[in-house]
Amino acid sequence: MKATSTTPIIHVWLPNIFEFKGGIQVYSAFFLQAIQTAFPQWRYDVFIKHDRQADPSFPRSPLTRFYCSGQWDLALRTPAFAFNILSQGWAAQPDLIVATHLNFTLAAYWLKRLRGIPYWTVAHGVEAWNIQRPNLQRALHSADRILAVSGYTRDRLLKEQNLDPAKVMILPNTFDETRFKIAPKPQHLLRRYNLKADQPIILTVARLDSTEQYKGYDRIIQALLKIRHHLYNVHYILVGEGNDRPRIERLIEQLDIKPYVTLAGFVNDAELVDYYNLCDVFAMPSLGEGFGIVYLEALACGKPVLGGDRDGAVDALCQGELGVLVNPNDVDRIADCLIQLLKKVHPNSLFYDPLALREKVISIYGFASYQERLTQIFNDSHLFQRCLES
Repeated sequence: MKATSTTPIIHVWLPNIFEFKGGIQVYSAFFLQAIQTAFPQWRYDVFIKHDRQADPSFPRSPLTRFYCSGQWDLALRTPAFAFNILSQGWAAQPDLIVATHLNFTLAAYWLKRLRGIPYWTVAHGVEAWNIQRPNLQRALHSADRILAVSGYTRDRLLKEQNLDPAKVMILPNTFDETRFKIAPKPQHLLRRYNLKADQPIILTVARLDSTEQYKGYDRIIQALLKIRHHLYNVHYILVGEGNDRPRIERLIEQLDIKPYVTLAGFVNDAELVDYYNLCDVFAMPSLGEGFGIVYLEALACGKPVLGGDRDGAVDALCQGELGVLVNPNDVDRIADCLIQLLKKVHPNSLFYDPLALREKVISIYGFASYQERLTQIFNDSHLFQRCLES
């Protein structure tokens, strides 16, 4: 770390936070907001790969500056972004670099090696598992701290990469509790999909990408055959778009359940909360989720949740305290659990108390808890102490 008497400088490297709202993007935005709030006296230079410009409404401290590379054509964006973070890092020699995507650690490794700049990174999910690239493995081992979004991600990363456990900390996801609130079933969505207010509705929100079939939406479609024997008017709404949609459409045709499934496609952020409030149960029995912010959003809307018992959903649902955990490969068990939840016969009475569910998830994963954890991680770091002394 550089020796200087000036204001500490933190470089934050993000994939994007303004124009696309996936899990990593949401996490990155909350991270940036939390660190500025916790340490407003520091200077933050924020480098964003895919966004074209910063949203002026995004909370920022007076010493925060944004550098966006999204105006470059996609073919040139990676080299343009790399040049920007490397040249600016070399010139400014910040006190710390924080990269919210593991791939960015390749550049951070060289800045540390050539200029002695420490760096932290964040491990989310699939991008952190089964890493085979020697240069990325080397960059991970050289990181001063790795923030894992769940115990599952941390354990898997430690096992596969043989990292020092002392440098891998858990900083779970958070969510916007001011947006996701309990409300009646929206009448405009009931009319749009020709549904009735008392009709049992299951919801999943996920990208329909061929690389993300592990999210388990196809298992729910298969489970509908059994569920309909107990709840004849059940309806499944799948929100999301992607290249896996044709496979799902074929599966629905093969099972002859088209009247009972709605593929809602892309839904903008402003309307997403309405879909959570439309459903009676949120279900995503995934196999490879690093955490799953969607579980928290559904819980904040007071909805019972079903997740897989083999991945980060175990953390998000607090080992079953906040939701039902099920073997994602067992379609019969998925069906049985959804029947229980929809009929309100599950033994965990918390699932049927919307206000209590909301209060519980906010107390554990709300932004205040997230910021408190992040602040403690910085306070416990030797880098933090050196930064204060600089």
